[in-house]
Amino acid sequence: MVADNSLITSLPSKQTCWQQKGSETFRNWELFKHPGSLKMNTGLKQWKEAASLILTAGRTLGGNSLSSRAPLDDSGASSRFDYDVLFLKRSAKSTFMPNAYVFPGGVVDSSDFSSDWLDVFKSFLNSPAFGLRSVEQPVETRPPIFATNRLKLGSPIPGDVALRICALRETFEESGVLLVLPKKEEKRLIKSPHDTFCSPHKLCSDELSKWRALVNKSPSNFIRMCQELEVLPNIWALHEWANWLTPVGIYGSRRFDTAFFMCCLQEIPSTLQDEKEIVHFQWSTPFEILQSYRARQLWIAPPQFYELSRMCRFPLLNDLHSFAHQRATEGCDQWLPVNVLQDQQYISLLPGDKLYPRDSSKQAEGDHTRDSQLEEQPDDSDLHRIVISDPYTITLQITVKPKYNHLLPVMEPALSHNLKGQL
Repeated sequence: MVADNSLITSLPSKQTCWQQKGSETFRNWELFKHPGSLKMNTGLKQWKEAASLILTAGRTLGGNSLSSRAPLDDSGASSRFDYDVLFLKRSAKSTFMPNAYVFPGGVVDSSDFSSDWLDVFKSFLNSPAFGLRSVEQPVETRPPIFATNRLKLGSPIPGDVALRICALRETFEESGVLLVLPKKEEKRLIKSPHDTFCSPHKLCSDELSKWRALVNKSPSNFIRMCQELEVLPNIWALHEWANWLTPVGIYGSRRFDTAFFMCCLQEIPSTLQDEKEIVHFQWSTPFEILQSYRARQLWIAPPQFYELSRMCRFPLLNDLHSFAHQRATEGCDQWLPVNVLQDQQYISLLPGDKLYPRDSSKQAEGDHTRDSQLEEQPDDSDLHRIVISDPYTITLQITVKPKYNHLLPVMEPALSHNLKGQL
């Protein structure tokens, strides 16, 4: 299942969630945050937690890694990248963003929170969050998808762990890339789980195909696979990157609250689309994907555009890996775009913009309305917005400083020039 950017019709504020424990709002929010309970709460079907993986890999010329590559532009900017990022094309029959190119990922399954994972990770049970590094961001400012105490909801699996399991499982289902580690490496992992690049697990093609089919049939088979193969989902190689919420009214009624993670591989692994939800895969540089989008050769959603533009700050994989590893412990913001319509173009306001509502949950139902304030901008201070002129024309307007030591996107028309200047 793919769900790559995210969100919620009427998102309760964090203060409401934490303080009004006796209210119906809090009870509904608690049920939503526990996937097992979600199945029984039919009133919350439109609220879906999801996880997505921005998977990058050093460029190679072998195998099927270059199944499709956009042509280089005259500036040669794309050739300055020494890595590619994996994009998957959704089926035309998909009910959510058909034909879109997305990062691997999908909806959280109750099995991702199953207590059966305790057996798989039993060597890490004495380590907080199974050995994941702690995040410095105060819990009261953390996005709810990360901050919710899952133990109080009946699951012994921390949210940070379950979300990574979801991202790894969905990546395996959709692309055949299996990011696990043999259990024999447990001792090394306990001492230093975060100091190397990730490597895909190598299985014979028949064995890989068998387990992929089983996991596609039932997500709980991902647990069974790890137990029988004696491997661990490599949760330690996934670095917290972002949290996007689907804006109202853009992609139909389905909305997702999605955690994004970054993972870096040294080489492009064998990749194969599932021919169901995913009909094509493409390993290309961030610059190539953006150029193909602008040339109307493929379509990506605004969150993908934003994140690829961020990645253009790092044409070298080692630099991107180091940054993602070091920055991940800072935390991240929850971003619910609030959209307004002005002069036949959508303006998607993001947190930090001077016109972003203090309580975005109250504005969610007001998306796609004309905002007179946008017509009278005395200056360019405190801008954080995505201007969408048409489905293939996006402009980023950003003057605010990123929080949590994150990156500013590289913005057009200076993209090619900035890339050259960084090398």
